[in-house]
Amino acid sequence: MTDMLKIVDLHAEAGGREILKGVDLTIKEGETVVLFGPNGSGKSTLLSTIMGYSSIKVTSGEIFFKGENITEMTVDSRAKLGIGMMMQRPPNIFGVTLENLIRTAAAENADKVLDEADNFKMEKFLDREINVGFSGGEIKRSELLQLTAQKPEFILLDEPESGVDLQNIDLIGRKVHDLLFEDAENGSQRHVSSLVITHTGQIMDYIGADCGYVMRNGRIISSGKPMEILNDIRENGYGEEDE
Repeated sequence: MTDMLKIVDLHAEAGGREILKGVDLTIKEGETVVLFGPNGSGKSTLLSTIMGYSSIKVTSGEIFFKGENITEMTVDSRAKLGIGMMMQRPPNIFGVTLENLIRTAAAENADKVLDEADNFKMEKFLDREINVGFSGGEIKRSELLQLTAQKPEFILLDEPESGVDLQNIDLIGRKVHDLLFEDAENGSQRHVSSLVITHTGQIMDYIGADCGYVMRNGRIISSGKPMEILNDIRENGYGEEDE
């Protein structure tokens, strides 16, 4: 498999404070990687840096996507290349309805995506300003509908289970699965790469994972089988008083 994402000795800061302190990570085409770590370890900052958010400043290191150096690219340029992200706490977007955003992202496929809105339980939200007054589950479903419109080749998921009830977790899990997998004659196969932050591991019930990593203090400190890592964390924590 070819490299979809390759991060080399990445250092980055936010608010004038160094958060990422030398991250190396490679994700292959069609691979799903799960990222664990205590709060404040740099996980969300890593995803935001990959996506290119202006609040994060890369001080050294490089990010490659499908072999192309994207370290200095803007968010929209990265999105056009095929990177999409479900944020943990996306901002409210006043003056833009969900339908307008879907039509912009999906272009000629917009009507098809909008016809699917009821399957996301979002048909009543299409004429609403994005995220304004939405519950946690509604925000997650809205983000997934937007990703469905974008059809990215690489998806960043920042704690997709957080802030949602069990019913929403099931819907979200199934829709994330649909984004990552396609049907084939020999069964369902993964066709989109992803990097997923999770604390509970619930999302893995729906999408599985090929590899797991643990981040602490701005660095990736270990890797292994995702469920083995999760079970060890449940039993022993992260160590060092879990920071």
